[in-house]
Amino acid sequence: MSDSIKHECGIALIRLRKPLQFYIDKYGPLYAMNKLYLLMEKQHNRGQDGAGVGNIKLDVDPGHRYISRYRSIDSQPITHIFKKISKKYKKARKEGGKWFNQAQWLKQNCAFTGELWLGHLRYGTHGQNAIENCHPMLRQNNWKNRSLMVAGNFNMTNVEELFDILTDLGQHPKEKVDTVTVMEKIGHFLDEENQRIFDLHKENYNNAEITQIIENQLDMLRVLKRACRDFDGGYAMAGITGAGHAFVARDPSGIRPAHYYTDDEVVVVASEKTAIKTAFNVEYDEIKEVAPGNALIVNKDGSYFMKEFIKPLERKSCSFERIYFSRGSDPNIYHERKMLGKLLVPKILQTIDYDLQNTVFSYIPNTAETSFLGMMEGMEEHLAKRQLQELRTEREDDRVLEKLLSFRPRVEKLVIKDAKLRTFITDDEHRDELVAHVYDTTYEVIKKNVDTVVVIDDSIVRGTTLEKSILKMLDRLSPKKIIIVSSAPQIRFPDCYGIDMSKMKEFIAFRAVLALLKETKQENILEDVYQKCINGDDSENYVKEVFAPFDYEQISAKIAELVKADFIKAEVEVIYQTVDDLHTACPEHLGDWYFTGNFPTLGGNKVVNRAFVNFMEGKEVRAY
Repeated sequence: MSDSIKHECGIALIRLRKPLQFYIDKYGPLYAMNKLYLLMEKQHNRGQDGAGVGNIKLDVDPGHRYISRYRSIDSQPITHIFKKISKKYKKARKEGGKWFNQAQWLKQNCAFTGELWLGHLRYGTHGQNAIENCHPMLRQNNWKNRSLMVAGNFNMTNVEELFDILTDLGQHPKEKVDTVTVMEKIGHFLDEENQRIFDLHKENYNNAEITQIIENQLDMLRVLKRACRDFDGGYAMAGITGAGHAFVARDPSGIRPAHYYTDDEVVVVASEKTAIKTAFNVEYDEIKEVAPGNALIVNKDGSYFMKEFIKPLERKSCSFERIYFSRGSDPNIYHERKMLGKLLVPKILQTIDYDLQNTVFSYIPNTAETSFLGMMEGMEEHLAKRQLQELRTEREDDRVLEKLLSFRPRVEKLVIKDAKLRTFITDDEHRDELVAHVYDTTYEVIKKNVDTVVVIDDSIVRGTTLEKSILKMLDRLSPKKIIIVSSAPQIRFPDCYGIDMSKMKEFIAFRAVLALLKETKQENILEDVYQKCINGDDSENYVKEVFAPFDYEQISAKIAELVKADFIKAEVEVIYQTVDDLHTACPEHLGDWYFTGNFPTLGGNKVVNRAFVNFMEGKEVRAY
């Protein structure tokens, strides 16, 4: 994606199901730490603002620490955290000698040696990039059963409502952000579950005995059913209690991903399947999905089950996971991204008037490479059909056939990102000049004023990089025409379920519609929609009406005009994936609200309407 956006946190959870000594004897004392490190590194694409690791030791005697947590906003946060944990192990090895391989000694003398591990990778969509905003969030209590660590990949659309619920319960939340309100709401009902069990047994057992009963009888599913019933958003939340219970809960629409693997030794959860595949070397068909509206619960004794905690809604898994966010090494995602490129071929051929002789194909590095491969596979199939037609045609001169059979589409690496260039080191006046050089190009491979250049990108969000850098750079090659192809449809509406896209005016598609409304003297529509957004009940997305007067091609054409600077000599055209073809390529992931405005929850309508009101009122704030 040439336009940088913040998106998607990642979670990782490991529960060792056997006694710790088993893993020390079979794999060594560092087994769980190394596995969590792999799980997190293989999801590093999901969080570059910070990271965190939490650990719980089971059945530790009073007087010994049972919770450990490190968080970091270092430039390499995962490495930073695990270096610190490794120092703990090195110190324990030096001090313990032969005792280093004894589970009981390790748990008493070394942090991060427990059976439950929780990791998080943060991509901040709210709040400053401060260590206090990194997960896991910790709600500590002197009763282990009431201590709670939570990490999640989520955004809630109704944070204010959740905040009010907490204050009505008598709490005093320290911040009005979803990470705090979510943890405190789960924590409140965890407290109530503890109290419920205590009240059942207080007449027959002493407090110490009841503590053990609570650890064995705590109903985490009941806690989640009560805590999450008011949540509106996309979420995959993982949590562990101080006593050793664990859970992973997924939103009822299945917006945010969560996958798990179990055997007799471990329960493992991660946001992406490939992380589990790599870390534990298991077959893909052994990795399951946490079902929408369901929670995977791991009891203190290591037994587990998955069960519904909230009524599932129509499945709307995030399609952007498939287009861009998740790692492309997942076989299904790889296939889908190739298909996204292939489905664009008919429109591209039509746009270049089938002139492959004078067309050069490329991609904007690096995540668009897979859709580029699919696009070129489609071009090869088109050529094969033409060759077959020629073979069936009788002719006296075979030179035309020979030329056609030997022809291959022209492919060049035209766009090269200069990762070393930093545009923040200069002042605003000169920043645009540096932005233009974030990408570099390969020279002297284009026939000047003859060739058409076709460059594919994952998606075009703001169009800023196109305007400031890529088109300027490509135009220096002197092509006749530049065609920018997006493997995603036009992004028209803000996201509110985990991706930092919430301001209407940032979208190039929205700016294109504003220009079209002005040209066609239909600007009154903006005021009409504004009034509906203010006075409506958020049962529908009124902002759709802004786009309604214009068809897909009109908006694409206007986008091409907006991103083309006056000094660009080449003709510029922009081709977008259609929503129908997106669904064809990714049939199991139909969450398309960014493109269609069809939000899976009422909170989504509320956010998009509020974002439009903010635009009309000139407010530079998030809509959720």
